[in-house]
Amino acid sequence: MINLDERYHSYLKGEKKLRIDGVNESVKGYGWYCDGNEIKGYYLTTKHYKLYYNMNEQFLKMEPLREEVNV
Repeated sequence: MINLDERYHSYLKGEKKLRIDGVNESVKGYGWYCDGNEIKGYYLTTKHYKLYYNMNEQFLKMEPLREEVNV
Protein backbone atom coordinates (compact mmCIF):
# COMPACT_ATOMS: atom_id res chain seq x y z
CA MET A 1 0.00 0.00 0.00
CA ILE A 2 1.09 3.56 -0.68
CA ASN A 3 2.41 5.43 2.37
CA LEU A 4 0.66 8.79 1.96
CA ASP A 5 2.40 10.33 4.99
CA GLU A 6 5.83 9.51 3.59
CA ARG A 7 4.92 10.72 0.13
CA TYR A 8 3.02 13.96 0.94
CA HIS A 9 4.09 15.11 4.41
CA SER A 10 6.63 17.58 2.99
CA TYR A 11 3.80 19.07 0.90
CA LEU A 12 1.72 19.62 4.06
CA LYS A 13 4.65 21.37 5.74
CA GLY A 14 4.91 23.71 2.74
CA GLU A 15 8.34 22.49 1.61
CA LYS A 16 6.90 21.37 -1.74
CA LYS A 17 3.98 22.55 -3.87
CA LEU A 18 1.88 21.01 -6.63
CA ARG A 19 1.90 22.91 -9.90
CA ILE A 20 -1.61 22.99 -11.39
CA ASP A 21 -2.24 24.99 -14.55
CA GLY A 22 0.89 27.05 -13.94
CA VAL A 23 -0.02 27.91 -10.33
CA ASN A 24 1.73 26.55 -7.23
CA GLU A 25 -0.84 24.94 -4.92
CA SER A 26 -0.16 23.92 -1.33
CA VAL A 27 -1.51 20.56 -0.21
CA LYS A 28 -4.02 21.04 2.63
CA GLY A 29 -4.85 17.37 3.20
CA TYR A 30 -4.94 13.86 1.79
CA GLY A 31 -6.64 10.57 2.44
CA TRP A 32 -8.16 7.41 1.06
CA TYR A 33 -11.45 6.91 -0.74
CA CYS A 34 -13.40 3.69 -1.17
CA ASP A 35 -16.52 2.27 -2.80
CA GLY A 36 -17.89 0.90 0.48
CA ASN A 37 -16.11 -2.42 0.11
CA GLU A 38 -12.50 -1.68 -0.74
CA ILE A 39 -10.05 1.21 -1.00
CA LYS A 40 -10.04 2.48 -4.57
CA GLY A 41 -7.38 5.17 -4.31
CA TYR A 42 -6.40 8.38 -2.58
CA TYR A 43 -7.07 12.09 -2.87
CA LEU A 44 -5.19 15.33 -2.28
CA THR A 45 -6.86 18.61 -1.41
CA THR A 46 -5.44 22.04 -2.12
CA LYS A 47 -6.99 25.46 -1.59
CA HIS A 48 -8.76 25.26 -4.96
CA TYR A 49 -8.95 21.57 -5.98
CA LYS A 50 -9.49 17.99 -4.93
CA LEU A 51 -7.39 15.58 -6.99
CA TYR A 52 -8.11 11.84 -7.21
CA TYR A 53 -5.59 9.06 -7.90
CA ASN A 54 -6.01 5.29 -8.18
CA MET A 55 -3.98 2.68 -6.31
CA ASN A 56 -1.43 2.69 -9.16
CA GLU A 57 -0.80 6.40 -8.42
CA GLN A 58 -2.36 7.42 -11.73
CA PHE A 59 -4.24 10.73 -11.82
CA LEU A 60 -7.98 10.20 -12.38
CA LYS A 61 -9.76 13.53 -12.02
CA MET A 62 -9.68 16.99 -10.52
CA GLU A 63 -12.67 18.74 -8.93
CA PRO A 64 -12.69 22.47 -8.24
CA LEU A 65 -13.56 23.41 -4.65
CA ARG A 66 -15.86 26.31 -3.90
CA GLU A 67 -14.21 29.16 -2.12
CA GLU A 68 -15.74 30.29 1.14
CA VAL A 69 -17.83 33.43 0.89
CA ASN A 70 -17.66 35.83 3.84
CA VAL A 71 -21.06 37.27 4.67
